[in-house]
Amino acid sequence: MKNTKICSESGSMSSHQVGDRMGPRPGGSAEGSKEPDNGKDQSRKDPSRKDNLQDPALKAEYEKMESWLDGHPEFTHAYFARKATRSMIDGWYISRAMSQSSNMPIAESPHSPNSSSGSNTPVRKVSASEFEVHGSGGSLGRMVTQTTDGSPSFLNTKQSITNQGRASPTRSRKTITELKQLDDRQILMELVKDINNDLDLNSLCHKILQNVLILTKADRGSLFLIKGKGTSQCCLIAKLFDVTCESKVEETKKEVRISWGKGIVGYVAETGETVNIANAYEDPRFNNEIDMLTGYKTRSMLSMPIKDLGGDVIGVAQVINKIGCKDRYEAFTDSDEKVFCQYLQFCGIGINNAKIYERATLEIRRNQVLLELAKVLFEEQSTLSSIVRRIMELTISLMRCERCSVLVVDEMSKKNPDENYVPRRKNRRRSGQETNLFSKVFELAYSDLENKTAHNGNSTGCRFPIHIGITGYVATTGETLNIPDSYKDSRFDPQVDMDTGFHTKQMLCMPIKNGTGDIEGVSLLVNKLDGTPFNKNDEDLFEAFSIFCGMGIHNTQMYEQVCRAVAKQRVALETLSYHATAPQEEAMRLKKLPVPSCAELKLDTFAFSEIGMTEDETLTASLRMFLELDLLNKFRINYENMCRWLLSVRKNYRNVTYHNWRHAFTVTQTMFSMLKTGGLAKKLSDLEVMALMVGSLSHDLDHRGTTNNFQVMTESPLAQLYSTSTMEHHHFDQCIMIINSKGNEIFTNLSPEEYSAIIRFLEHAILATDLAIYFKSRGEFFKLVKEGQKEFKDEDQRDLLRGMMMTACDVSAIAKPWEVQKKVAELVMGEFFEQGDLERQTLNREPEDMMNREKHYLLPKMQVGFTDAICLPVYESLVKTEPKLTPLLGMCRDNREHWQELSVVSLQKHEQEVKEKEKKPNEKDIDETEASTSSRGKP
Repeated sequence: MKNTKICSESGSMSSHQVGDRMGPRPGGSAEGSKEPDNGKDQSRKDPSRKDNLQDPALKAEYEKMESWLDGHPEFTHAYFARKATRSMIDGWYISRAMSQSSNMPIAESPHSPNSSSGSNTPVRKVSASEFEVHGSGGSLGRMVTQTTDGSPSFLNTKQSITNQGRASPTRSRKTITELKQLDDRQILMELVKDINNDLDLNSLCHKILQNVLILTKADRGSLFLIKGKGTSQCCLIAKLFDVTCESKVEETKKEVRISWGKGIVGYVAETGETVNIANAYEDPRFNNEIDMLTGYKTRSMLSMPIKDLGGDVIGVAQVINKIGCKDRYEAFTDSDEKVFCQYLQFCGIGINNAKIYERATLEIRRNQVLLELAKVLFEEQSTLSSIVRRIMELTISLMRCERCSVLVVDEMSKKNPDENYVPRRKNRRRSGQETNLFSKVFELAYSDLENKTAHNGNSTGCRFPIHIGITGYVATTGETLNIPDSYKDSRFDPQVDMDTGFHTKQMLCMPIKNGTGDIEGVSLLVNKLDGTPFNKNDEDLFEAFSIFCGMGIHNTQMYEQVCRAVAKQRVALETLSYHATAPQEEAMRLKKLPVPSCAELKLDTFAFSEIGMTEDETLTASLRMFLELDLLNKFRINYENMCRWLLSVRKNYRNVTYHNWRHAFTVTQTMFSMLKTGGLAKKLSDLEVMALMVGSLSHDLDHRGTTNNFQVMTESPLAQLYSTSTMEHHHFDQCIMIINSKGNEIFTNLSPEEYSAIIRFLEHAILATDLAIYFKSRGEFFKLVKEGQKEFKDEDQRDLLRGMMMTACDVSAIAKPWEVQKKVAELVMGEFFEQGDLERQTLNREPEDMMNREKHYLLPKMQVGFTDAICLPVYESLVKTEPKLTPLLGMCRDNREHWQELSVVSLQKHEQEVKEKEKKPNEKDIDETEASTSSRGKP
């Protein structure tokens, strides 16, 4: 029997009773009134917010209640576990997350400060509607595309990004000949259209310069943009160089770099002034290096700054040599300056817009690259070495560096991080004790990407510079180190280069963190391939990528721990399985024992009782039931395996008061009699009959003598493993373990389809013994019976029938002769009383009446309630399905009458005992009074 085989009218302690134990309910009577739901009294709706309470007395009452709960944590936890709803739990998570989000960047789990929980992470208020294209309700486009081989990818083509970013469809632009025929106003309008339709910076600047060349009648022009303004690296980069009216954009892309303040272009950028000179060679600011390189001679020049809306200089545009003044020096006119100035005002706006678009495009591309790298990274997380190898490959490819090292932080070093880093003097090697910060070191070179050498990223001896001084500093402080010249940094040890023969120039060392911000390792990048130092862009990009690396390493480490735990579990399971199965010698002994006939044992009668039988007799009787149903022949079961399986099942029943081997044997005998004598076997298939017999014998394997509710209240490992039908799931798992153990394979000759089916039937049969499932499904079964259903050909209907049969067999003690029923009821009550004692000891709570041995006098009354609520309904419905089961219903009704009679007698006897106890203290007081009076009356 499961959960509640003897029920009480009072049931479990209600929430009103809890309130009675703690005092009257605030905002209502002691009986418990409903809280107002009209929104008028919010303080009563939310008792946790005492600041909302205006009534001092009510506030004090809440504080008193809260103090009591704080002083009784066991009761509080047990009450919450029994009464809390899902909405309450969700509310607790949300309130905890919101309270922590204001001062903590990462939400912590309520159970462990070092664990992260998705349910406890503050919710970012982001809606998908924010990414809709306004005005059309459309989408920005698919985030995931397919590559040529059909695999998903986050990378999109550059063309698709450009097309999505255009303000309007691309228009056909006028030719140079057509532009030359336009007046100033018309050309200006063309410029406005170009700015509106073209967001490509190079193309836009090229069009602007060509328009200016036409209006100013200049031979050629160039456009320079400022890079690194406000830094020591500030300079001007030629975005377009030597643009002519006939040139194309591709022809004008040349790398020309001008230092800040150098030459006329540098002067204009630095001062923001316009320079218009007739003879460039006569101006001391002119730099003729470009002329010498190109062979083109500059005569007249007009240079103007390009400014943004804020008036800051963002670039310089210049036109060179007026057309028609080949042999003479002639400056650009005031009219040219005016036109040039007007154009550059629009030019500044266009360049600014193009820069914003270019930045957005690069950001999109960067995010796509990061998502693609993350996808590739998380495809392989089987082992730590494989994930780190993938990280280093992606890092070298992404950052374009010569070498990469990943150092995994030792778990023990995380406990005292401040004690691990010890600054050292230059050229001094660390001792062995100082290098215990890292548990593993992985290294990869750029050449290893193609050449699969012996050193291909595995954790081997140190080939490349590890520089424990630098990596140790980063691992302990979490700071990023970007070292442009390694030999100028005091933390760098040149001796490492001397030992390896490698020359370290630049270094970028960054921590790799997991989702909670803990440092999982350190990544060290050495020497960019182009020889330049690592810049801010490198730092930003790798910082984002390192987040995925940290999560990948952390997940892989957790996966390895799980794999080790699973391996240990398998070893433990093999060990337990070996000791849990019966020895072969016992199986051989049982095999030789004679098996009495069914008639001799009276196994096919509903009044059968196992009381008085020996253990061997129960085993041979079990064999007889399987033989009588011809199950061994139908499923080709080896007789020795059957004997050993029976012995193993008996061995795995604990020696508890009621839910033991004999209870399982009695349930199986009732199932046998229902199938054979009751005729239910004709309504079921052979596989279903076999599953019911095996399920009946195995339905309480490894029962601990306690209910599902007790497992939940004590937070046992079983309750943590199974949230519903806790013990029933465990019984099923034990059943499968025994069936799969060597020498116990009674299903070994079944086909795969038959095996899958019988396992499903077996699980359904064992779980059906949970009375919670019985109450859920019996309504539908009763409805079928009421409609006259007797064949049960539908699969769902047969599931209902088998479930009712399991319940009827599980509670069949009520359908035995009165003397048997009475003894069994005492065993059940004894086991329940033992659980009640445990609840007092471990949970510090008063058990329910059915578990309380101080209320043993309620046994008959509770048996009547149990019979009315559970037993009679299931037997009445089964008898309507098959009249041959009528003896079960008859004995059940007889026993109910017996319990009803005993209930009246038991309650009267208890009342008499109570009166006698109350009377004895009064008589004692009278005797003491008389004795005192007598002693005072003596002379």
